[in-house]
Amino acid sequence: MKRPENIVVLGSGESGVGAALLAKRLGMRVFVSDKGSIAPGFRQELASEGIGFEEKQHSLDRIQAADAVVKSPGIPNSIPMIRQLRDQGMPVWGEMEFAWRYAGPCRMAAVTGSNGKTTTTELLHHLLLAAGMQVRMGGNVGHAFTRLVADDWQSGRQNDAERVFVLEISSFQLEDTETFRPDVALLLNITPDHLDRYEYRLERYAAAKFRIAQSQQAGDLFLYNADNPATTDYLQMHPVTGPEAIGLRQPAPANGRFTAAGHTFDLSTAHLKGPHNAFNALFALTAALRLGAAVQPLQAALNSFRPPAHRMEPVGEVGGVQFINDSKATNVDSVFYALSAMTQPVVWIAGGQDKGNDYSVLLPLVSEKVKAIVCLGVDNAPLYKAFAHLGKDMTAVQSAEAAVREAAALAHPGDVVLLSPACASFDLFDNYMQRGDLFRQAVQQLISSTKTSGNVTG
Repeated sequence: MKRPENIVVLGSGESGVGAALLAKRLGMRVFVSDKGSIAPGFRQELASEGIGFEEKQHSLDRIQAADAVVKSPGIPNSIPMIRQLRDQGMPVWGEMEFAWRYAGPCRMAAVTGSNGKTTTTELLHHLLLAAGMQVRMGGNVGHAFTRLVADDWQSGRQNDAERVFVLEISSFQLEDTETFRPDVALLLNITPDHLDRYEYRLERYAAAKFRIAQSQQAGDLFLYNADNPATTDYLQMHPVTGPEAIGLRQPAPANGRFTAAGHTFDLSTAHLKGPHNAFNALFALTAALRLGAAVQPLQAALNSFRPPAHRMEPVGEVGGVQFINDSKATNVDSVFYALSAMTQPVVWIAGGQDKGNDYSVLLPLVSEKVKAIVCLGVDNAPLYKAFAHLGKDMTAVQSAEAAVREAAALAHPGDVVLLSPACASFDLFDNYMQRGDLFRQAVQQLISSTKTSGNVTG
């Protein structure tokens, strides 16, 4: 279709404001509509750009008068307004689709999966930077893809073919892609998550994830997890035929060394720990080499990379007890990876807003590796029901500070205190980041008080 002249953006978060900025840079008339309140920073940004907006309502007549609608990934396709717009023939795009259509010549890697997206995205970005490439990162981490493209249109770089984008993409964002075509698509894994959005059917969630490869063609690369049953089962029913498809298998590093795309790398000198991070590194290195990164700088970049905050993040040590912030682990599968990586006895801090979790897969690991459980949530009954029969010490708290205090009391030198909740954070916290930040802050306070008093844990 020809370039729209009149765009309405639904939602005013980072992706919505990014879309509005891109529409303006493209010379379109743009209006932002949000059924909730617009955050003060985003409201000020829209006003300073002269972009009209409304909040706490959707004016349907104004929305229907648009040439196209760009919607926030948080808005489900199932709501009546979206169904009505599409029934009327209105193009309704997601932020990723809108940015892709106007990104201009560039190269792109897109990363999705139930777990490991952010670590793999940030690692790939780090590797490409070290290789001297003109790379930026965005999508579901950092800035919206639309904002990055809007910046290029403002600076006149929209036709610079040397640009490389590394994008983390959620299933919600992929739902609204049509022609979006990454040069390299990475599907790390598929495990049950967000199933309330997908009628509690894993195959519908998998279908959203596989949209990352739907428009890829010959010359593109689709990397997938050949050890993940949900991925391989879906592929058997719905083969990916456009790009070159390569299934990667869990590396088994010998003394830390493993092979990616025919080249050997050493994880023993890196900060990435655990088998799940070896898999993340395999995906990132394979993608970096396919995008043209030279081999020589990649090992040093692997060594210098530090995992992002809230993802197996070491936040301090007190009396020989290490504290790890894995607040981003909001589902059971993430906790499985975290506990699998532990080589020392664990005091496990878990809990929050339970999403109907099935904890049974964790029972062998908890039995083997966990010495005590601190339940951090408003309703801790599901955790007690799942794990009390194991005979572990269990206690319940309702603040990050209390969780750290109780965990420290249960730990001994050589133990690890692991915040890896398996649950959403919204019962006690604004988001997983606040939960992790308050955990980190409480650990630092414990360190300070221990130095002052001379006390140690255990």
